[in-house]
Amino acid sequence: MPIINRIADFAEDMTTWRRHLHTIPELCFDCPKTAAFIKERLEEFGVDEIHDGIAQTGIVAIINGKGAGRTIGLRADFDALPIEEETGVDYASTHPGVMHACGHDGHTAMLLGAAKYMVETRNFSGRVALIFQPAEEEGGGAQVMCQEGIMDRFDIAEVYGIHNFPGIEFGTFHTTSGPIMAAVDTFMINIKGRGGHGAMPHETVDPIVAACSMVQAIQTIISRNTHSGQERVISVTQIHAGSASNIIPDTAMINGTVRTFDKDTQELIQKRMREIVEGQAASFGVEAELDYEVGYPATVNTAEQTEFAAKVAGEVVGEANVDGNVAKVAGAEDFAYMLEERPGAYLFLGAGEGAGLHHPKYNFNDEISPVGASFFVRLVEQMQPEVA
Repeated sequence: MPIINRIADFAEDMTTWRRHLHTIPELCFDCPKTAAFIKERLEEFGVDEIHDGIAQTGIVAIINGKGAGRTIGLRADFDALPIEEETGVDYASTHPGVMHACGHDGHTAMLLGAAKYMVETRNFSGRVALIFQPAEEEGGGAQVMCQEGIMDRFDIAEVYGIHNFPGIEFGTFHTTSGPIMAAVDTFMINIKGRGGHGAMPHETVDPIVAACSMVQAIQTIISRNTHSGQERVISVTQIHAGSASNIIPDTAMINGTVRTFDKDTQELIQKRMREIVEGQAASFGVEAELDYEVGYPATVNTAEQTEFAAKVAGEVVGEANVDGNVAKVAGAEDFAYMLEERPGAYLFLGAGEGAGLHHPKYNFNDEISPVGASFFVRLVEQMQPEVA
């Protein structure tokens, strides 16, 4: 059961939609042009219901099948990134400093393609809820849509999502049961000492020495406080202090990221970091404040739904082209909030060679759109076959 012929027939339409969206990238929740374009296409297709204004610019559209059944949620994100585009394509961003560098324009095109086909055929029972979501990159749009009640309001039973992945072989699917993407936390440590002349350090309370010691101590959380077999990351990514070679500054700042796959490890790292900051501050005689921000949770696929999704993917692209036990990815994804509310699965779709995600030369591979759209359709049709 390969790519659906009818979907292949309007692959050019999906490319046109995607490239138009690529020209009008928008950030976070403020995506009025993108939302308007999506709504226009859904109205053209003849979906049964369109509910907009969710999480400001999010949309949920309903397609009714033939006969009673559950509602299956299919999600596409549609926000862009604050990056200056360097692709040189003739459909490049017309919004300076903003571009679709993660393929959300392509995710939207795939879901629109699936919607067009399912409106035409309705070869399923129950309903499909098409979830078009803003603010994946920043703001947690999935969380906001859930907080505004989409799961209960539309009686969504299960939910599924796809993300394109450059560098993975074209047209292959990768997923796994359990955690597939990490929780992401951010920390900032502000250190206050007493500055002075670099030639007279004994008259100062040096925040730089304290900062260096804190960075080294924080790294021991991974090596000495967590199990060696666990996947977890602490990266210090910024240290800022000072303004001249002969001045010891008053303050220093440390910034970084934490990636974990289970709540116990996440909580342990936060606890130990607070203890280290407090202890190191006392030992160096500085004041230090830790601002630890808990971000997106881990994206955790449920076993039954993941197994089913992998089976459907295999029928679309061939079993040999599906890895159902892929290694976890330390990146984060706010689809996690939807999976906390409902069972479901998140899958990566290989895009072949090309610039990586979040790179100014990245460009979505339009040739995978029929693959993703076919997967969405077959998932629904096989999960809820049409009632005779």
